[in-house]
Amino acid sequence: MPEPTWLVWARDIQAIAQTGLTYVRDPFDRERYQALSALAAQMMAAGCPTDIATIQTLFDRQSGYATPKLEVRTGVFDTRGRLLMVREVLDDNRWTVPGGWADVNLTPAENAAKEVVEETGYTVRITRLAMALDRARQGHEPPEAFSVTKLFFLGEITGGAATTSIETSEIGFFGADEIPPDLSYGRITPHEIQRLFAHHADPALPADFD
Repeated sequence: MPEPTWLVWARDIQAIAQTGLTYVRDPFDRERYQALSALAAQMMAAGCPTDIATIQTLFDRQSGYATPKLEVRTGVFDTRGRLLMVREVLDDNRWTVPGGWADVNLTPAENAAKEVVEETGYTVRITRLAMALDRARQGHEPPEAFSVTKLFFLGEITGGAATTSIETSEIGFFGADEIPPDLSYGRITPHEIQRLFAHHADPALPADFD
């Protein structure tokens, strides 16, 4: 389902306000951009259960030119063609593929490999990019306050052993017809899982993008 229009508008207004506050010189214009930020917070608070003070604090922590946030995830397959998945502690122990927000001073591929070893105990070699997607257009729930670009990689296991972490409570490999029903829809969708299997089956497939 597409995201609600009010969220798209609020996200756009917040981005305009954030970028404007970064470059503004005139004090009267600064007040106007601050008012836009407050308006965006009011719009989001009206459409979601989070209170306006929390949203405004979240907005106030943002600075610089507004750009999408970057999330990385990796499809790792065993010799039987099964997909490596983890239960995310922070999302009611729902299942997803390893990944998370990208850290600074690491390339996207380095971030992807780091997330795999941290969440599963397996070391991997990132082999290629499978998907570059706008989160808002993929049916993820719940919606994010900010624009997010999701990069999905494929990786090969090079060592390690299954080990849970403070972020994960269970680790497992699943075939295409064995995917757990309790997915973490904020992190992965059934369609994205299907595409990871497709890219694993056909290394010649070009990366998906939207």
